[in-house]
Amino acid sequence: MELMQANHQWSNRPDDERFLSLTALNEHVQLMRSKSAAKIVSSRALTAHPLEGDSEALMLTGPNGAPVNVTNWSFGQLAARAGAPAGYLRDIPTPLAADCLNYGLHHSRDVVECGVLLTKLDADKPATARAVTGPNYGRVWNSTITQALVNQFGDGVTGKFRIPSEFGNLAAPITKQSTTLYASDRDMWVFLADELNRIELPNRRNGKTGSLARGFFAANSETGASTFILGQFLFDYMCGNHIIWGVEQFQELRIRHTAGAPDKYLEQAAPAILAMSNASSVGMVDMLKSAQAKKVENVDEFLNARFSRSQTSAIKAAHMADEQRPIESLWDVSTGITAYARNIQHTDDRVKLEREAGKALKLAA
Repeated sequence: MELMQANHQWSNRPDDERFLSLTALNEHVQLMRSKSAAKIVSSRALTAHPLEGDSEALMLTGPNGAPVNVTNWSFGQLAARAGAPAGYLRDIPTPLAADCLNYGLHHSRDVVECGVLLTKLDADKPATARAVTGPNYGRVWNSTITQALVNQFGDGVTGKFRIPSEFGNLAAPITKQSTTLYASDRDMWVFLADELNRIELPNRRNGKTGSLARGFFAANSETGASTFILGQFLFDYMCGNHIIWGVEQFQELRIRHTAGAPDKYLEQAAPAILAMSNASSVGMVDMLKSAQAKKVENVDEFLNARFSRSQTSAIKAAHMADEQRPIESLWDVSTGITAYARNIQHTDDRVKLEREAGKALKLAA
């Protein structure tokens, strides 16, 4: 299968959100954290103001009356707190939009507590409200994640896990176009791979030996734009437009930003990052070879215990189309599930299937 997440990031990030090393990314988000503070305020204490002299600018004041800027993202969150459609507010004159927001914040909606994330990078300029969330938002700081990655993988350029090369060209320099490290005022995204210690797997496909690299991506948002995601997988290569080809054994950990998110990160994600750093490709090869050797006596019974009958038929057909032979082993089961998942459009459904493919392999351990 192919992963499109890296392609989406590569296609949409401006230059100032692209970083050439993990250490540079870490320094940036560490600075953002050092200049940020989270405040809990009443919705009644927030007031929107049109900026004098700028017909399209809007600012926000809190209990102390100091004006702060809002981002496009935090404006949408503020509109949600006020019960107003953000898309509509963006299309009307700013003074009228401010009135609509204030009516919702001060009159038409019940009083609620808001979690405001303020960042002040320049002492001579107003702070910026990067997020307006609920009071129990479980913030996992980007800097917590990037520091853990630096601790385990170094600069992301010279260590074992690095910014992946395009088409396996390890000598190519890292540029703003080829990097896979990104961060903005609302989120971050990292893709690293171990292409130096590729896994040579006999009889990977159609009886031929295949070479696979280990890779992972980590995504997070301090502002409520997305959950924390850690995805691990094997893959053939990344092409010039950052589509990841030949993905096998995709596994994903997701942590929603509820009140317990920081503890969940420490208990689940941090050990997973450490395990990736210390893992040997030898153990992975042994597990995959074991899965190839482990025969499944009754394929229909095995699949029907995990999937609907229609899915079972589709998985068997997908394997037959890819391999030109029926499912025989746990490796074949995993390959068939992955092939079937390739055509599933809904991301959550596809990820659920890919997890089942990983579980099938682990049965061989």
